[in-house]
Amino acid sequence: MFIYSKSSGLNNAAIGKLETPIKMIIEHESTLLEQQGGPCSWLFNVEKSNKFGETIINQTAFDVFKPTDEGAAAETDTVIESGKKFIEHVQFTKEFVITAEMMEDAAYGVAPEAKRRAQYFTRAYYKTINKLCTDALANGALASFAFAGKDIDTTAFDGKPLFHNKHTWGHSTKESGEQSNYYYGDLINTGTARAFDAAVFPEALYALSDKVRNMLDENGEPLGYTADTLVIPGNRPKLEKVVKTVCGSEKITGSGNNDINLHFGNWNVVVLPYWQATDDRMIVMSSEANKNLAGNMFFNRVPLTVNNWVDYQTGNYIWNGRCRFGVGFGSYKHAILMVDAASAITNADKLAV
Repeated sequence: MFIYSKSSGLNNAAIGKLETPIKMIIEHESTLLEQQGGPCSWLFNVEKSNKFGETIINQTAFDVFKPTDEGAAAETDTVIESGKKFIEHVQFTKEFVITAEMMEDAAYGVAPEAKRRAQYFTRAYYKTINKLCTDALANGALASFAFAGKDIDTTAFDGKPLFHNKHTWGHSTKESGEQSNYYYGDLINTGTARAFDAAVFPEALYALSDKVRNMLDENGEPLGYTADTLVIPGNRPKLEKVVKTVCGSEKITGSGNNDINLHFGNWNVVVLPYWQATDDRMIVMSSEANKNLAGNMFFNRVPLTVNNWVDYQTGNYIWNGRCRFGVGFGSYKHAILMVDAASAITNADKLAV
């Protein structure tokens, strides 16, 4: 969605012929791209905001209901804060220009070049959102990354990067500990020669699913969420082939038996073109945990707001777009990063299959 702010003093006849058609082109393109969706709508919780930034509080859950004698009062339960995450909104802007000559020569309707610029302008807005969300996930093993010259924070509520092997759980009045959501090991390859071996992937996926299910809450109890989403880079064709083959085959692949493939029909596979990795890696995620724990968060503070005016010095018609939004991670317990590697990766644990 976008907001269109009409400027005053646009009396030039050529401008009058262009303003409404260009507005309609931007609105139509915005509607199409909104319906099409992308990494942001697929993998992030999208919420509106009316503040400078948003704070996500991580806290304990209520304990089980306690048996109570007849006529007795219920035991009062409470929650304890165990950490918080602040996500700051960032301003983004862009302009495009329709020259005075282009306006004058567009005798009827909108010149093709002016139409393309309006379409590219709208696409750039959605590309910014989706690329920002993709880059945040792709750089989740770092504490921050640079996006178009701006540092974006990718830490969770405990101050560690989204993917780390020393994440903390617990709170001030109970025991605490550490747990990992970052692993390395055999994903689609085995042996020192790193030979391609599709049979390895299903076992790694079983192990990673178990890690997601047994992620501990702040009371030290398993959360029990089911992993159902696989996110992979857009430039790893062998990995993509293995993932789609295993997740889309009813029987176990690469064997002479007829055993049931327990992964069949249980996974949503998301390939991110903007994620260009130098090795085979993937993110295993629970969509339910992502939602309930405020995992991947995108806050839309100011949607695309479009203004236009005439530069009186050149006669050019200027269209300006401005927006503000924030991206970040309220939890780490909804997702795991797995890297196919022969040796240890910094801040990652070896996956035991």
